[in-house]
Amino acid sequence: MARMIVPPPLAFSEEFVDHRHLPDTDGSISNNSTEHSQSSILTSSLWPLLEERLPGGRFFVGQDVGIYWRLTMPVLDGCKSPDWYLVPGVPGMINGTFRRSYVMWKEKVSPLLVVEYVSGDGKEERDRTPDRGKFWVYEQAVRAANYVIYDSQIPLIEAYHLDGDRYAPIEANAARRYPIAELGIEFGLRRARFRGVDLDWLRVWDSTTETMVLDVEERGEMYRKQADEAAQRADSIV
Repeated sequence: MARMIVPPPLAFSEEFVDHRHLPDTDGSISNNSTEHSQSSILTSSLWPLLEERLPGGRFFVGQDVGIYWRLTMPVLDGCKSPDWYLVPGVPGMINGTFRRSYVMWKEKVSPLLVVEYVSGDGKEERDRTPDRGKFWVYEQAVRAANYVIYDSQIPLIEAYHLDGDRYAPIEANAARRYPIAELGIEFGLRRARFRGVDLDWLRVWDSTTETMVLDVEERGEMYRKQADEAAQRADSIV
């Protein structure tokens, strides 16, 4: 009988462990049924702007994709999965494959922006417990430059900017929006019906024009309206 050759186990070291070796889910169930719609709004609104404003158009947008900030056992103790986040200056794919997670010890680039949607009472999103709480991890370990908490139930936005070693609150401007200076955008609330849900959605405004950035569905509707108006003007001339 031929002897079976068993490969040696993967060395438990940051040198060898990357996104291919780490879990890409913790098996949890989302507690907020609007999360996917909200992330869709943010991604489709911001994508054209990010391609324009970030150097070389290089960036990664994560939606419920894990950020591994330390290698530990069990491995999920060193991971947080923000509802939405942006990392500039890194490719969207690695060697032609999609990212199973974002592994900080491999890329060493912190997110520019992390957004969390409140599902319960907000304690989880504001938890400052060392090595475990979301607020502490994003501030002290992940060191995301900006952290935004969105509570659709109140509704409420909290925004923070990393100032040295601590998050400092971002104050709302006269329009009651919260600026993210590095991107030239502002976060605010806009009441609307989207995919059958009436809600104060978290939306993005362009700081330079002070206009809300439309998502892909809104842009399509705007173009259709413009085409209809142009056709009506042409008919009136004839």
